[in-house]
Amino acid sequence: MEDIEDLLVGNGSSPPGFRLPMAAAIGINPNKKRNVNQSNLRKSLMDNSSHLASMTPAVPGTQTIYLKTFGCSHNQSDSEYMAGQLSAFGYLLTENPEEADLWLVNTCTVKSPSQSAMDTLISKCKTAKKPLVVAGCVPQGSRNLKELEGVSIVGVQQIDRVVEVVEETLKGHEVRLLNRKTLPALDLPKVRKNKFVEILPINVGCLGACTYCKTKHARGHLGSYTIDSLVGRVRNVIADGVKEIWLSSEDTGAYGRDIGTDLPKLLRAIVAELPLDGSTMLRIGMTNPPYILEHLKDIAEILCHPCVYSFLHVPVQSGSDAVLSAMNREYTVSEFRRVADTLIQLVPGMQIATDIICGFPGETDEDFGETVSLIKEYKLPQVHISQFYPRPGTPAARMKKVPSAVVKNRSRELTTVFESFTPYDTMGGKTERIWITDIATDGIHLVGHTKGYIQVLVSGPETMLGTIAVVKITTVGRWSVFGEVIDTLDHINKKKDLVQNKSKPEDRVKKCPNSEDTCSCNKEAEPCACENQSCGKTSLSEDTNRLSTFGWLLRQRKHLQKRMGKSMKTEEEQLKSGYEVKKCEQWGDFIDRALLGGILVSLLAILALAYYNLR
Repeated sequence: MEDIEDLLVGNGSSPPGFRLPMAAAIGINPNKKRNVNQSNLRKSLMDNSSHLASMTPAVPGTQTIYLKTFGCSHNQSDSEYMAGQLSAFGYLLTENPEEADLWLVNTCTVKSPSQSAMDTLISKCKTAKKPLVVAGCVPQGSRNLKELEGVSIVGVQQIDRVVEVVEETLKGHEVRLLNRKTLPALDLPKVRKNKFVEILPINVGCLGACTYCKTKHARGHLGSYTIDSLVGRVRNVIADGVKEIWLSSEDTGAYGRDIGTDLPKLLRAIVAELPLDGSTMLRIGMTNPPYILEHLKDIAEILCHPCVYSFLHVPVQSGSDAVLSAMNREYTVSEFRRVADTLIQLVPGMQIATDIICGFPGETDEDFGETVSLIKEYKLPQVHISQFYPRPGTPAARMKKVPSAVVKNRSRELTTVFESFTPYDTMGGKTERIWITDIATDGIHLVGHTKGYIQVLVSGPETMLGTIAVVKITTVGRWSVFGEVIDTLDHINKKKDLVQNKSKPEDRVKKCPNSEDTCSCNKEAEPCACENQSCGKTSLSEDTNRLSTFGWLLRQRKHLQKRMGKSMKTEEEQLKSGYEVKKCEQWGDFIDRALLGGILVSLLAILALAYYNLR
């Protein structure tokens, strides 16, 4: 096993990733005599060409990588960053593990099933004799696992060096890169799983010390990105065409406490960057109750913003204070109620999701009954129910466990209670605005979300992805609703433009006589950019007037008055501008008379001179 910092390529003097020229890969002894027959040499080279090719190592950056992700949205974002760097370096990504030259597995340590799936995948990879790199929370939090022996590892804060790790692994080296004190940059190359959705990590780690949680062992203490760096990333992804921004972290509510700021300040800065037309929406990530309590009204105000989904994930985990204390959750059930009640009261259409752990060590039937009562009271539309899984190295793993049969029964009972709710019944027949960003798993419907982040399935072409649509809810299901598209935002805007402009488009643009150019025309003829022609028909008197200087002056004054009249849109503006208009008209009359007088004086002078010359 070697540290990547000690790995060198070639003759021992080149840094990792350095590629020697092809000529340098074949050694030639210049002192060797060359009296070999040329034809025999050529034949020998041809016979051995395939052998030489097999001995030459593949050029880094030309292989295919299979990337598998387990766990939360933060893990998904990490995978997208790793995929972006590998793609930028030339590696191909595939979803077929069989055709890959190397497997990259991004792991999750929250639950035992996720880690079991990882173990199975690692075994398959070893059986297939494929080079393997394991990333994510499992190796970061449990680097000495037996399953990770002989496997290259990249830590959660080392994702910006995944190309180096992959490169060295392909060369047959085992690399472990886990320790770092700084956060990865946010402007790394990224390949999004969904090009319309940006998962933006705002911080890593957390301030809590839950007795059952393994994530802090992997992600560590709270580390927040600066507001400026996050706002800069938001600007960039909006320019890339992203339509949803998901703020992600182990605890969104704790953001900024390590750098002297807080979540509301960040949210206001991000919201200020969102397009005014609502084309890009913001979704706030999971927030534990302790760190949102002091900002409840500020968070509610931001959730009311038209570009922010009225949705928040607030885990409660249990309806019993005794169990919450054993979990070291640092809040009570009444404090969770205060969070939920305040948001529901202040935010129209507010939707709250929560988490429940069934069968935590020491949980009694009475404790579980309090959890059931809490869920029945709020009838939340989304509840993530899981059984307790002891994670190695956590305090809860050493506590007295509830029998597994009891844990399973409680999980089933709570699931039955939750599935009895019909939270979307009142939506039938309503008209909703939705943001469409994905394709449903059935491959037929498109997936959109309302302002409250309720999933709406609609039929339509894939060209509707990334658009805003107005839909009528036709069918209401338990987990989502179905809608019929009435219109899209582009069509709505076009209709508004036509209504605001009273004249028809064909009346506003006409051809100039004897010309292929067009110009804007009113009902009355006005000069246009067609030399001395005008749009529409003109009378003989106007043509005659056009030839006289005096007539030209009169027409210019007339057009000036028209343009000034058009610029005054309201009666109030006309009253305010009345004095200036009257004064302008008086000056216009004076100038016209002066010019006319000057012309007459000139004509008299010419006649006088002609008469004098004749004499």
